[in-house]
Parts: sequence; structure tokens; C-alpha cells
Amino acid sequence: MVETYLTKEGFAVETAADGVDGMTKFLQGSFDLIILDIMMPKIDGLEVVKLIRERSAVPILMMSAKDTDVDKAIGLGLGADDYICKPFSMIELSARVKAAIRRSTKYSAPLKKQDEVIQIGDLKIDTINYTAWKKDEVIKLTSKEFELLKLFSKNCNRVFTKAQIYQHIWNEEYYGDENVINVHMRRLREKIEEDPSNPTYIKTLWGIGYKMEVI
Repeated sequence: MVETYLTKEGFAVETAADGVDGMTKFLQGSFDLIILDIMMPKIDGLEVVKLIRERSAVPILMMSAKDTDVDKAIGLGLGADDYICKPFSMIELSARVKAAIRRSTKYSAPLKKQDEVIQIGDLKIDTINYTAWKKDEVIKLTSKEFELLKLFSKNCNRVFTKAQIYQHIWNEEYYGDENVINVHMRRLREKIEEDPSNPTYIKTLWGIGYKMEVI
């Protein structure tokens, strides 16, 4: 049903019967988006996310009948970019697919303006080419992690509420789902902070939101 609907929407869709088949096709092809079901034969969706993230930052949309915060945290914590729960409408799925691809493809779009590189402490962020370094070593970030880092680095010392962050990064209205933001913030801190539990770059203002401080 998903394949049929997305094909009618103009997407080129390739399906896989199980996790092994999916990884084989991923390694052999080039894709703009991966849609993963959690419950798959041979290798489940969560394991596939880990395998893909070792090789690529391609957007990943997970879908599952498991609608709990724990499942969302696990899926997003491994590197998924979005999560949709069954049952869902094809219209909602299509909207999420288009949004994910739109956010991803803009990263590689040719730009005429000069590269803009921001230096904050040991971090260097190329906001045009979507690359970040820590002590001159490239940091592997997912698309949303980079969007978060870009948002904060271009607005140092500005406080963002969770609602503002959600609207900037996900381009959707915020309905109080703090788990999605918390998971992405934790993953970003694990990659840019020396001590993620005692962050230096992105500070938490309890009950308000987050801000990046100039070091």
C-alpha cells in the first residue's frame, strides 16, 4: 500500500522483504530516504538503522505499531530522523517523506554565496556545506543533528524554547512531544561535548529551553 501510494505521488520506490534484503539493496543503490518498519524478519528495523548509520546520513523514517516513548527514544536515539505510528494516513506519510527529502536535498544544492564557517571553541561549523569538525576531526552528524547545531551556532547566546526548536527543525507545530527533541539533543551533545552530562557548548535552561554559549 505504501509503495503504491508513493509511486502514484511520483517517487521511485524500491521495496525489501526483510532486513537483510533491505541492507543488500541499500549497499548496492543510492537512495534519498529510507522507510523502515521496526518489526522485520531476519534483521529488525532498529538493527538496520545502526548498520545504515555506520555508513550514511541518509534520512530515515521509522514506522511501527509500537506507540510508546521508549520505542521512540530507541528509534530516534539510534539515528532515525522521524517516526510515524501505525495506523497512519497515506497523506501524513507522504507529507513526512516530502519534508524529509526536502530538508536533505537542500544540503547538497549548489549555492552561489561564499561558504560560511563558524568557529566556536574547538568546534568549526560549515553552515553551507553542512560539515562540522571538532579539533579538526570531522563529526558524523545526522541531518537533524546538524540542523540543531547550525541553529544554535548561528544564534549564539539566544535562548530557544522547545516549541521554537521544533518549529525551526521539524517545520511543524509543537504539541509537547519533548522526547523527540531530548533524544536529538542528547545525541548531538554526545558528539560535540567532552562531557555530555556537563555540557560546555549547548546549555539547558530548565523550564525554558536551550542556548549555545560562545566559548
